[in-house]
Amino acid sequence: MTAVRTFRFLSAWLAIGALLASLGGCGGLPNAWTQDTFKPYVPEVVQGNFVSQEQRQALRLGMPRAQVRDVLGTPLVASLFHADRWDYAFSIKRQGVPEQAFRLTVAFKGDALDRIDGDELPSEAEFVKRLSSNRQPAKVPTLQATDEQLSKFPSGRAPAAPALAPALPASYPPLEAPKR
Repeated sequence: MTAVRTFRFLSAWLAIGALLASLGGCGGLPNAWTQDTFKPYVPEVVQGNFVSQEQRQALRLGMPRAQVRDVLGTPLVASLFHADRWDYAFSIKRQGVPEQAFRLTVAFKGDALDRIDGDELPSEAEFVKRLSSNRQPAKVPTLQATDEQLSKFPSGRAPAAPALAPALPASYPPLEAPKR
């Protein structure tokens, strides 16, 4: 009975010691290691049609529906219950960039554009700037050889690339056997 009690007591202390050692080990990692190392992949989610400020400025009251569709594209929402209203919504979620969402509503009277409602839309150039994250691009290597590098080759030029495939035969055998 004493051996069982001693075994339980010892196993409890070993479990607590292992737990404390594992938690203590996590605290010793440098911050640079834990910040970006184990981030899960988050896929880019794009929904709707992007409408730019330039497209919005191209709209004029009184335009026919076909012309509005040519400028803005197919609406995201065109309800049967609100046949005179088209809704354009756009949202994008990218890792490392704040979420962006825009909406635009156009209303018609008959076949003519009557009203334009919506958010302040960015220009195409502003939108592209918003999509880029704060990461600096990697340094691009120089793609031009110096005179010193070229002089290492006997002819002064880089060696020609080896042929990737053997030369093709001048003629091929017939696909069918000759008839007898």
